[in-house]
Amino acid sequence: MIKIAITGGIGSGKSYISHLLETMDVPVYNADNEAKRLMVSDEGIRRKLIALLGKEVYDKEGALNKPLLASYLFSAPEHVRQINAIIHPRVREDFIRWIGELKECEIAGMESAILYEAGFENTVDAVVMVYAPLELRVKRAMQRDNATEQQVRARILAQLDDEEKRSRADFTVLNDGTVPLLPQLTQVIEELKSGKFV
Repeated sequence: MIKIAITGGIGSGKSYISHLLETMDVPVYNADNEAKRLMVSDEGIRRKLIALLGKEVYDKEGALNKPLLASYLFSAPEHVRQINAIIHPRVREDFIRWIGELKECEIAGMESAILYEAGFENTVDAVVMVYAPLELRVKRAMQRDNATEQQVRARILAQLDDEEKRSRADFTVLNDGTVPLLPQLTQVIEELKSGKFV
């Protein structure tokens, strides 16, 4: 099985590309969604977060105290590293478990906005970068998240630069609203199946 990663900056259209891949029989693991699930369901993560932040990090029903976690995360860069060190190894393990459960699947994907920051690129055979012009990404993210331009641009600056991601990726899919996506994805799939990435 060939494992690919789908990455790209905020508003690039990663989730839409992942959806299109799923219609092409390529199952996709959403690392962000699964991390949120594991933060609530995984005993090891819960224990470590409680040790770091106290019992208040979960409410009486067992749900994550997102405001508390967010205030801790954004108060210092070192805090981001601490939280990531707890969550990312488990997400990687969970992705490997998920891959192991797939039957008769030629290609499978992982969607991750912070692929390189999390070190997830080492768990896949090839990286597909979803690329869109900055102004379009800002506009998309503002509409999607009901956020201000300032908020979106701050989030973009907090992520690894798109040009850096693009230079490290094996494939780039241009999602600018004018270039058709399916022919680009079909070409990626064909190249992957050619044997170069096994």
